[in-house]
Amino acid sequence: MVTHENDEPKRPQKFLMLFIIGFFMIFAGVIILVIAVVLSGGSANFGAIVFIGWFPIVIGIGPETTWIMLFAIILAVLRIIIFLISRREANV
Repeated sequence: MVTHENDEPKRPQKFLMLFIIGFFMIFAGVIILVIAVVLSGGSANFGAIVFIGWFPIVIGIGPETTWIMLFAIILAVLRIIIFLISRREANV
């Protein structure tokens, strides 16, 4: 694969652009969900995982919080396992 000198400065710009697009897509999705719940007059479920270092903080609210929390905990454990595997492969 041939790389040109002009390709290097474009990589951080592409990453930043993808990050900004992803952020606004998530933000727009949350706004659409909030508007849908308000207009339908129904209840909503919410679950989130916040990682601070190795420690996952799992929060949730709503009538089906148990399932959301279980799913969030499974995702947190998978994230830690994938991190450990990728770290081990990087050291080999």
